[in-house]
Amino acid sequence: MSPDDDRNDGLFGGSGETRTRLPEGEGGDDVYGARRSPRPGRGSSRSLVTVVGVVVLLIAAIAFANRGGDDSSSSDGDGKKPDASSTAATGEKPVRGKNGGIPSGYAHDEQGAQSAASNYAVALGGTGMFKVDSRHGIVDTIYTPAAAAKLKGPMDDAYSTKFLETLGLDAKGNPPQGSTFVSRTVPVGTKVLKYNNDEAEISVWYMGILGMSGQRSTNPVSSTWQTWTFTLRWSDGDWRITADSQKSGPTPVPGDDRASASDDISKAIEEYGGFTYAR
Repeated sequence: MSPDDDRNDGLFGGSGETRTRLPEGEGGDDVYGARRSPRPGRGSSRSLVTVVGVVVLLIAAIAFANRGGDDSSSSDGDGKKPDASSTAATGEKPVRGKNGGIPSGYAHDEQGAQSAASNYAVALGGTGMFKVDSRHGIVDTIYTPAAAAKLKGPMDDAYSTKFLETLGLDAKGNPPQGSTFVSRTVPVGTKVLKYNNDEAEISVWYMGILGMSGQRSTNPVSSTWQTWTFTLRWSDGDWRITADSQKSGPTPVPGDDRASASDDISKAIEEYGGFTYAR
C-alpha cells in the first residue's frame, strides 16, 4: 500500500478520518435519510418478544418438516431456490499451487484473472512489503520481469527509513519487542474492466488494516477502504501485473463497534490466517 493515498504506486496507506454522530432527537434522520423509529416501550417490547418466539417456532417446525428430504428431487412448488452463484466460488481449480508463498497457477480466463488480482492485492498489502528482501521477492513473483525491474527502485524509495519510522518500525521493517505490526488487505469483490485472451484489467475493492498493536503504540491499527486496479498479462504460463493504481473508496458508513484492546488485535492477527481468493 502507499505512504501517500494520492500516489498510485501500488502501496498501502491509511488516512485519518473524523466521525460525527448525528443527533437522535425527534424527527432526526440517519445518514441514509431514513427516519429513525422511536424506542419501543415496555408494551411493545413484550409484543416483540412474542413475535420473535412465534417466528422461532415456525422456523423450527419448517426445519423439522424438511428433515430427511431428498435434495436431488425436483420441486413443483412456487418457491424459487436462491441462486448459489451469488455466493459460491466459480471456476474449476482456479489456483493450483504457490510460488514463494503466493498463490499461482491461475486459469487462463476471466475467472483466473480475477483470482490473480485478488491474491496479488493480498500479497502487496502484507507485512512482507515492509522488508527489502521479501518485497523484492513479491515483486519478482507477481509482476512481469520488465515491470518488476522498473518498480523495485521506486518502491525502495517509498518504503524509506523515515516512512517505516512513522509506522513504528525500525530501518529493517521490524516492530519493537512486544508489539505486533499489522498490515493486511481483505478483498471484498472484483470487477472485470477489460479482458481478452492474454490481457485483463481487473479492479479489486478491498478493506485494508494497518498499524502497530502494542501497549506503547502511537499508531493504532485502523482500517481503510480502497479500490485497486491491476493491468494483467498472461506471461510465462500465469497472470502477472504490468501496471496498477489505487483510489479511495467506496467506503461504508462506520458502525458503532467498540474498538478492541491492542492485546486482542495482536492475538487475532496471530491466530487468524488469511485466505486464498478464487473466483
